[in-house]
Amino acid sequence: MKTAPPLFRRLLGDAIDRTPDCVQRLHHRPGTTVYRGDVTVERGATALARLCGWATALPPAGDGPIEVEIVADERRERWTRRVGQHAMRSTLWDADGLLCERLGLVTFGFRVDVEDGAIVWRVVRVRALGVLPLPVRAFSGVEAREFEQDGRYRFDVRAALPFAGMLVHYRGALDVP
Repeated sequence: MKTAPPLFRRLLGDAIDRTPDCVQRLHHRPGTTVYRGDVTVERGATALARLCGWATALPPAGDGPIEVEIVADERRERWTRRVGQHAMRSTLWDADGLLCERLGLVTFGFRVDVEDGAIVWRVVRVRALGVLPLPVRAFSGVEAREFEQDGRYRFDVRAALPFAGMLVHYRGALDVP
């Protein structure tokens, strides 16, 4: 029986070959893999930003270590990002050519592309509670990038919403052997 290609290979096809080796290695390992590194987290201060942060289990503000566990099978990936004592869990899968991510009460549909060697995630669909569509324009301030710098896998994730302002900006590096 032939196994399905890894999730990001299915979504990006040969374009993933234009990303650095550490990015490809992170996205091509089946089973359970744990990566460690460091992270800086900034959080929004408005009441609405705090509510949205709670609904999506965003990590608290601060600098320190991060541990990312990825459990990958043929259908999906389950990511657990541990920042201190806080765990942010999400499930990723592909549907309709999109990278779908369920994060707390919200499910995002991202268009992923390779730009200048980085994987860029852009929101094109959002649903609350799995079924209630939300206006995509309101999520234009949500974007993620994965890239290599100084020999390390790097990530930069920003989320801002109208009326709430910045929800979170977290960025850092992981050691990907």
